[in-house]
Amino acid sequence: MEKTWRWFGKKDKITLSMLRQIGVEGIVTALHDIPNGEIWTVEAIEDLKNYIESFGLRWSVVESLPVSEAIKYAGPERDQLIENYKVSLANLGKCGVKTVCYNFMPVIDWIRTDLAHPWADGTSSLYFDKVRFAYFDTRILQREGAEQDYTAEELAKVAELDKVITEAEKDDLVDTIIVKTQGFVNGNIKEGDQNPVAIFRRLLKQYEGIDRDRLRENMRYFLAAIMPVCEESGVNMCVHPDDPPFQVLGLPRIVTCENDIDWLLNAVDNPHNGLTFCAGSLSAGIHNDVPALAAKYAKRTHFVHLRSTNVMENGNFIESSHLEGRGRLIDLIRIFEKENPTLPMRVDHGRLMLDDADKGYNPGYSFHGRMQALAQVEGIMAVVNDDLKR
Repeated sequence: MEKTWRWFGKKDKITLSMLRQIGVEGIVTALHDIPNGEIWTVEAIEDLKNYIESFGLRWSVVESLPVSEAIKYAGPERDQLIENYKVSLANLGKCGVKTVCYNFMPVIDWIRTDLAHPWADGTSSLYFDKVRFAYFDTRILQREGAEQDYTAEELAKVAELDKVITEAEKDDLVDTIIVKTQGFVNGNIKEGDQNPVAIFRRLLKQYEGIDRDRLRENMRYFLAAIMPVCEESGVNMCVHPDDPPFQVLGLPRIVTCENDIDWLLNAVDNPHNGLTFCAGSLSAGIHNDVPALAAKYAKRTHFVHLRSTNVMENGNFIESSHLEGRGRLIDLIRIFEKENPTLPMRVDHGRLMLDDADKGYNPGYSFHGRMQALAQVEGIMAVVNDDLKR
């Protein structure tokens, strides 16, 4: 597989020259300065592509060309936004950038409650605490009907937490759940926005009356509309699984398991409609057998995210070492190197370690933590490929 790295553009503190030195071959990035829904021009694409190539690298994957919320909830501007999306796809194809990772998660992308959960060795990683998330949902966001989504035991723990949680901790939950983990991903909420909770409530309100079936139909409509452009331009679309792969905040999540993946690949049965196989997202769902899913969908996978999680009995989960956890990356690499060896892959959500902590990196995207993960994965790939040659 091609060794790629998510890079956040020319302003990223991690430079392309640094990435070249650690063995990265391809870059995963986007035109982050262009607002959601606007057209990516050939000129803007070529400028970034040429810059990447000047360092001896290639622009391997777009992550992401965002799907605007109005496409997901079928707002009145949906068709115009899809037309803009089609133009951007065609322009990417003209420039030779042929793989687009995207998601269809309403309002919120990946969710964690702690961005620096400590490990005994002094490193830290991302963490999801179900009770703290329930506290955010029921006591801070105060979403109508939120209590129905949690068990009596979980709500009792929320009540206990309410007795001791500080205002600073509450602010940190808001910053973690709806600012820091979202601002650099989908642009709905960004650093510096006043009263992000109020903004978030307005975003949620747009999805009133949107259930799983309705969201699925909106996704099918979007994919059916863009597939002719994908065929003509040779662009592969690969949807990212929901993270975590279960329902949250009263919102439908429709890429969570084998049944969901079967549905989306069959709803618009086209080889350009494929999957980003994110082992971390899928492994956070105790219902998912990650290697079995990799074996089943290897041929419809266009991009791989290699990370892993450990899930606790109470539903909490943590980003594990890339050599451990439910993602079973060793098994996945065996599958993908045998079944679809030209895939781009990137390591994901590395530990915060050494002097990463004071660099201001985006959450989950440290330099040394991901460099360690890349070295671990590269070693696995070398052993697997040596075995395959025998």
